[in-house]
Amino acid sequence: MGQPKYARGFEVALHPQELDRPKTWRKPRLVFVNSMSDLFHGRVPVAFLERVFEVMADTPRHTYQVLTKRPERAAFLADRLPWPPNVWLGASVESNDYLWRAEQLRAIPARIRFLSLEPLLAPVPDLDLAGLDWVIVGGESGPGARPLEPDWARAVRDRCGEANVPFFFKQWGGVHKHRTGRTLDGRTWDGFPDMAQPG
Repeated sequence: MGQPKYARGFEVALHPQELDRPKTWRKPRLVFVNSMSDLFHGRVPVAFLERVFEVMADTPRHTYQVLTKRPERAAFLADRLPWPPNVWLGASVESNDYLWRAEQLRAIPARIRFLSLEPLLAPVPDLDLAGLDWVIVGGESGPGARPLEPDWARAVRDRCGEANVPFFFKQWGGVHKHRTGRTLDGRTWDGFPDMAQPG
């Protein structure tokens, strides 16, 4: 990445000096937390997780999106963490084989619970949207990217429509994702949860 923080590649590394940075941002921001890793990775200490959640709770002007492939750890630790309304939690689901992550996600008291079906690598005929607030779909990108079949995306879109769950189509992906675009059936799909927080 050309940045010192990524000198160890994808090995888990903690940067506690960065935790208070959101407190310096005056204007509200939508923050994708830990976009290059997984906050609920087993090598992230619980004490560090607690500090991250404290900062998010202390900065209610920002909205934090946390995406994980380990919602079972998030569910296990849920009682130890604050879940302010500005923290959204999502789980990655690549195929029907990973729908158990959605089940784990439903057990967590986040105000917004979302699924990221990106990359969507197979159909998800057993997708249940009960208790979920948002779905993102996208194709894999980069060298060796596996294709996203349009009917897989359409099926998720239609299920979201039936369940009144916002649907966001992010990209087709591929080796040159800027060329493939992000329209599905002739239009973009930009569904988004309600940003208004209760109270």
